[in-house]
Amino acid sequence: MSDNDDIPFNRDFALKPGVVDEARSDIRRVLCNNPSPFTFTGTVSYIVGKGNVAIIDPGPDSEAHASALLDAVRGETVTHIFVTHTHRDHSPNTARIKAATGATVYAEGPHRASRPYYESEKISTESGADRDFRPDVQVRDGETITGDGWALQAVATPGHTANHMAFAWAQRKLAFIGDHVMGWSTSIVAPPDGSMVDYMASLHKLTRRDEDLYFSGHGPEIPDARRYVRFLIRHREAREASILHRLAKGEADIPTLVRAIYIGIDPRLTGAAGYSVLAHLEDLAGRGIVSTDGDPVIGGSYRLANSE
Repeated sequence: MSDNDDIPFNRDFALKPGVVDEARSDIRRVLCNNPSPFTFTGTVSYIVGKGNVAIIDPGPDSEAHASALLDAVRGETVTHIFVTHTHRDHSPNTARIKAATGATVYAEGPHRASRPYYESEKISTESGADRDFRPDVQVRDGETITGDGWALQAVATPGHTANHMAFAWAQRKLAFIGDHVMGWSTSIVAPPDGSMVDYMASLHKLTRRDEDLYFSGHGPEIPDARRYVRFLIRHREAREASILHRLAKGEADIPTLVRAIYIGIDPRLTGAAGYSVLAHLEDLAGRGIVSTDGDPVIGGSYRLANSE
């Protein structure tokens, strides 16, 4: 969803749906056929290990994708299923894979919002949350889950969702990063599902870790990952500066801010852009830099606090 040249995006991803690709030794990936402006070419599921394996992010409610994953591990035993977060393009297929394999499901927890809903907000039935998901094991930040020839450490990375969790294979300095960092686009942070404060803190947390190769929920792997994360941090800081620059000219609602900041945006993404702007405004309001009448919500009007 970016109109900017400051992030070295890579949209070169030739993987075809249903094809098993060995990305690295003991790491296979299978693309689901669910392309969209939000999912790029589709959701990528990962198979970790050989013989006794783990599957990361079984994907959306798709019998075809479940069949492709099960074909990919034919003759092997799936011992673990990891889920990075509970959006409908990542977790719903977990039930199918678990039913077929008996594997134990590991995740941070069920879906929840980053903050309580305000009175004026309604939980949209169209929202992308998988509210039925429940893991067998709720994993805490820093815990390591070991399998046959691999060990994955849970890295809590809230922001895109409150329950977002990456899984780092520390010995190999790589991480399965879910949707927190993507090589093809910036991540959507849409309150109250997501939180810009949490998202930025999670980005900074990753820069302090050793992993330097990320396998993302959509699109190609990300080499030189910590450098890339620093680009993302600078991009969000620049986005915040753009919002403040526009508000310095006078009070504005979110559609006005989107038009001022996202030049030439794909019209299908203007709604998501509005929620990203809201995430910044919520953060700025919390810091006392921006004010609004009532709660900071999508329909609000915003001004610089010092202009009152």
